[in-house]
Amino acid sequence: MTLQPKTIQIDPTAASLPTYDVRHLVLGGDQAQIVLEDKVYTLRITRAGKLILTK
Repeated sequence: MTLQPKTIQIDPTAASLPTYDVRHLVLGGDQAQIVLEDKVYTLRITRAGKLILTK
């Protein structure tokens, strides 16, 4: 089964902001690439459960 990125609702007061479960962004792994304009960033989940975003 392949996970697909999806938005989730955590806090009804934050409804105006898209909220993503990072586990869906990394599709079962620990890294995902995020693109903004022509720049590619890497989102990584550390062993300690923290997120790191690098260019």
